[in-house]
Amino acid sequence: MNENLDRGMSTLIVFIVAAAILSAAQSVVTTGISGIMADFNISSTTAQWIYSSFLLVLGVMIPLSAFFTRRFKVKTILLASLSLFLIGSLIAFIAPNIEALILARVIQAVGSGILLPITQIVLFKVIPEEKWQIYMGLFGFIIGIAPAIAPTAGGLIIDYVGWRSIFLIFAAAIAVLIVIALVVVKLEFETGPYPLDASSLVLCVLACVGIMLGFSNIAENGFDLIWVILPIVIGAVSLVLFVKRQFGIETPLLDLKALKNKYFFFGTLFSALLYFTMCGLNVIMPLFVQNVAYHSATVSGLVLLPATLVMIVFNFVGPLMANKIGVRKVLVLSCIFTIVGYLLMMTYRVDSSVEYMIATQIVRAVGAGLGLMPAVTWTIAVVSGDVEDATAINNTVRQIIGAIGSALAVVLMAIFAGGNVARNAVSVAAFGQTSLVMAVLAVVSLVIVIIYIKDEIHDLM
Repeated sequence: MNENLDRGMSTLIVFIVAAAILSAAQSVVTTGISGIMADFNISSTTAQWIYSSFLLVLGVMIPLSAFFTRRFKVKTILLASLSLFLIGSLIAFIAPNIEALILARVIQAVGSGILLPITQIVLFKVIPEEKWQIYMGLFGFIIGIAPAIAPTAGGLIIDYVGWRSIFLIFAAAIAVLIVIALVVVKLEFETGPYPLDASSLVLCVLACVGIMLGFSNIAENGFDLIWVILPIVIGAVSLVLFVKRQFGIETPLLDLKALKNKYFFFGTLFSALLYFTMCGLNVIMPLFVQNVAYHSATVSGLVLLPATLVMIVFNFVGPLMANKIGVRKVLVLSCIFTIVGYLLMMTYRVDSSVEYMIATQIVRAVGAGLGLMPAVTWTIAVVSGDVEDATAINNTVRQIIGAIGSALAVVLMAIFAGGNVARNAVSVAAFGQTSLVMAVLAVVSLVIVIIYIKDEIHDLM
């Protein structure tokens, strides 16, 4: 028994280290976009695809995690995902043009999209259920800190040795990790010849890409027929057909039966609403600081940095508290801090001090940090006999809802501002109205917690 636990823990550690490195790759290139634009002589609209393409592919790969764990050995999955990421990093390092760089980022994202959700599945299978909150807190802290510090660390490296060096560092780190994985990873779960339903895969890709691409394009293209409305319609129709097909075939790509459990459904809805507001905030806050309050991009980053660090800390603290006092109380606290944070944002003015904005963002960040990991862990625990599909459903919903949140927050603020966010009273009011919408969503989340979130999970099964 101890040998199995040791084997499981060593495997889990390798997965978590790999997940931290791969998650850092998501945001690290943002600081190098200006250098990439200069080197390849391209516009910012084209250059941003090195980031957007990564997010899109990540969203497509997450729903496949349940299939991978049923079909392939854990070690095979780990080595395949790391190898893909290594190949993508090397291509990015030598990329002669933007097309090659985007291709490299897509290959990296395929590796990340395979590994990140499966790390959670390995955690849920290795760690006893009564310790899930503690280890998910640790996982959330590690996964949160990597992308948070990546842009800053990446900026320093890029300033000294150029953006290509970032990808060489990733390649070297992953090469070392592959060698370690070959020696250390010995844990395996039961697998079999689980078939891949091609029709479901096509519908899944169309649904994820259509919805995420359409909503992501709203900020830049408005409600353009080709770039926004058409992808969203295609995505929505594909999603309906995908769901219908999963319930109608014997071996679905993603078993959606967990959604019939009302506690799992509303737990997933809670985490999705929280993620919606978090992603929306990440877009409208810099917009306010730079376009309305007329501060620099550096100040905009400084306003959010303390809140980001606080949220990462509470990603760890939240699950610990849930383990001590119960998840329901923690999620109620999360909602209260979130509601108060967004209501305080309604008090912002053109001349609001940077210190005041930092302080109020910290209040909101405490709510976000307290809520996400405990909610996700509780939701999976409700259907603990099916962690593969439950994890894939939960992660996919959050990824799609997050993309929608980022886009709709900007659209709402622009609509409230009369189409132009600038340094004027109308835009200040628009920011306050958008913040109120976020606060209302947090109130809805509080109602969900009060009605559906229970401390005693086993009584719900």
